Amino acid sequence: MKMKIAVIAGDGIGPEIMTEAVRALRTVSDRFGHTAELTEYPVGGAAYDLCGDCLPEETLQACREADAVLLGAVGGPKWDALPAEKRPERRALLTLRSELGLFGNLRPAKTWEALKEASPLKAEIVGEGIDLLVVRELTGGLYFGEKRRSGDGRSAFDGLPYSVDEIERIARTAFDAARKRRGKVTSVDKANILETSRLWRETVTALGRSEYSDVELDHLYVDNAAMQLVRRPGQFDVILTENMFGDILSDEASQITGSIGMLPSASIGAGGKGMYEPIHGSAPDIAGRGIANPLAAILSVAMLLRYSFGLADEADTVERAVGAVLAEGLRTADIARPGETPVSTVAIGAAVSAAIRRA
Repeated sequence: MKMKIAVIAGDGIGPEIMTEAVRALRTVSDRFGHTAELTEYPVGGAAYDLCGDCLPEETLQACREADAVLLGAVGGPKWDALPAEKRPERRALLTLRSELGLFGNLRPAKTWEALKEASPLKAEIVGEGIDLLVVRELTGGLYFGEKRRSGDGRSAFDGLPYSVDEIERIARTAFDAARKRRGKVTSVDKANILETSRLWRETVTALGRSEYSDVELDHLYVDNAAMQLVRRPGQFDVILTENMFGDILSDEASQITGSIGMLPSASIGAGGKGMYEPIHGSAPDIAGRGIANPLAAILSVAMLLRYSFGLADEADTVERAVGAVLAEGLRTADIARPGETPVSTVAIGAAVSAAIRRA
């Protein structure tokens, strides 16, 4: 298979972790006989310093034409003085999501056997295993609804709109993901209060019955879902939720693993188009020191293979390679335990690529 991928290293530690992600992608492509056409483009603060725009038109057009986008990290305090609409996070990330039609965010949260002690939850809870996927609707709801203030400025209004089509679109993403995992979707809403949530629940239920009868479906109110995530996270497979609830729950899920440097994400659209990135930021305080953890970026490669190209075996190989390296005791500074000697960004990236070749 030929894969055309736009590579965006970005700012801070982005170039360092992207080097190792690209190495892993090339290694797994060679291992399975694929061709990865990788071209790097400037985005973020680095692009602003280069040409005065955090998202140059050439980059945007290249991302439109690519099969998928692999992103490192953008932003940093150096560019905080820019007007809000020109800052890397807004100008680059939000514009890319909009222009590429990326309507769903996939955020896995998983405890690795070798890192279970990093979770802030009790050992007996973590012992059940945490391996869930939050599927968040990304372009509708409260964040995109009508917003206004009263004439005297003493009251404000935010609309929370959703259509059946929008709900069905993201629900199909969750159901399809569940079919590739353990076959269960938990849809989260506030249907006891919100009319939008009642439409959400009705639509998801009808779609599950008509098209996904092989997938188990249950429903939770968002407050109960938040509680259950820390009480018994092992019960979840795929969590489906609207934009604001997903924003909150995906951050909660990322924290219960205890290893934010290990967590990838995907923003996906129709036809397999997707943008893949680690959830951590650009960490300018450690940039250039060779100590950043590239594993979340490498695991983003696994998501890219799985969701944009349907290459499940290749994605599994990358994930198993990461697990093997952790089992060998290799740790970057952010996940090293007291007394352990951390390894460099390059060293752990090279170890993962070697494990892929051995697979």
